[in-house]
Amino acid sequence: MLRNLLALRQISQRTITTASRRQIENKVREKQKLFQEDNGIPVHLKGGVADALLYRATMILTVGGTIYALYQLALASFPKKQD
Repeated sequence: MLRNLLALRQISQRTITTASRRQIENKVREKQKLFQEDNGIPVHLKGGVADALLYRATMILTVGGTIYALYQLALASFPKKQD
């Protein structure tokens, strides 16, 4: 049992330490160009479709939450009649 654990530990260390590293392309310049471009689009929407979807989801949740909070406040401000 102990031998199996030691072998497993050795294998896991080998695969982690000898893994080849991939070079990731630096896209900072492209992103800077995109976000600094003056095209009339707000900066929070310049990221594309994903940004637009996140923005709309945030707005829907915010408006829905506000309406729900106001409803609950109105419900709490008028106590139920006791029979």
